[in-house]
Formats: sequence, C-alpha cells, structure tokens
Amino acid sequence: MTGAASPARAVFLDRDGTVNQERDYLFRPEEFVFVPGAPAAIRLLKETGFLVVVVTNQSGIARGYYDEAAMHRLHRHMDGLLAREGAAVDAYYFCPHHPDGTVERYRTVCACRKPLPGMLLQAATEHRIDLFASFIIGDKLVDVEAGRAAGCRPVLVETGYGATEKARLTTDVPVFASIVEAAHWIAGGA
Repeated sequence: MTGAASPARAVFLDRDGTVNQERDYLFRPEEFVFVPGAPAAIRLLKETGFLVVVVTNQSGIARGYYDEAAMHRLHRHMDGLLAREGAAVDAYYFCPHHPDGTVERYRTVCACRKPLPGMLLQAATEHRIDLFASFIIGDKLVDVEAGRAAGCRPVLVETGYGATEKARLTTDVPVFASIVEAAHWIAGGA
C-alpha cells in the first residue's frame, strides 16, 4: 500500500523588483528585463526540489492601465525566456484588486492583496504546499508580511524597492543583494 505524496515545499516569488527589474505597472513584454541571474536562481530552486510560485499584486488592472490578458501575455513571455535558460515557474497567482481602482469589478478590499496571505493560501491548497517548509522572496515589506501571515519564511532582497524597505524591517528577516544570493542560501539548506 502506498501513502499519499508528501506536501511540496515552495519558494514564492514576488515578481516586480524581485524576478524582473522594477518598472511601474509593467505589462509590455518588450519592457520586461530579468534581475541579473534570476533565471539561474529559479533553475537552482527547481533543481533543489522546490515548487516556484510567483505571487504578484497587479493593481494596474484595477486602475485600468492594462487588463488580465495583457498580464497573462507578459507571463507567457517570461515563461519563454525562462525556458531558454532551463528554468520554469510552476504557477502564477495575482491580485488584480485595489480599493481605489477605477475598474469597478476590481475596486474592492480583498483577501489576496499582499500583505494578506490569500494568494499563498490558495497556492498551498491547489498545489498541496507545506507553507511551514516554504519561503517567500520579495523586495517589499508586504511580501515579508504575507509570508509571515501564511507561515512561510520570508526573505527580503535589495533589488527593486528592497534597499529602501530593509530600513523599515522590525523583525529578523534575512536580507540578500538579489534573488541569486537568496536562492543559493535556500538551496544550501537554510
């Protein structure tokens, strides 16, 4: 008799400022640029046995700057670039909501917008992820807070907004220069 598979370990990744260079309301594939070394870092996490799950606030949808289809096109573009490097993202979760949005269907207070843990909790349910054995890497305190609320170990990177955000940390959170150093730390048995 075989037992059920063990829950997966995951590394949740914020997108903008963590995986790719920060650009306000990024949705055009031609403007997408990886943080140097990000594809190799993602490949290392996958090789170490982690699921890699992107969790991203996308208030530009609620603000009417772009729609969900444009965001999905950007993620397909990102997938294509990662595949060339032998890397992959297992799943994308996004929050299109914002309480001050101009698109009525997205103008709401929700449970998925980081710092709330909704996207992480949904991913954990859908992919059978052990949140307590998982990590979140991000460049903002909202990423740290979402990870803590979900039970993950948060890691802050200094790319994107991270160099400024680290001064606001009030708890002991590992801080690394980029996703590259964070991935090596996690893969090394953090």
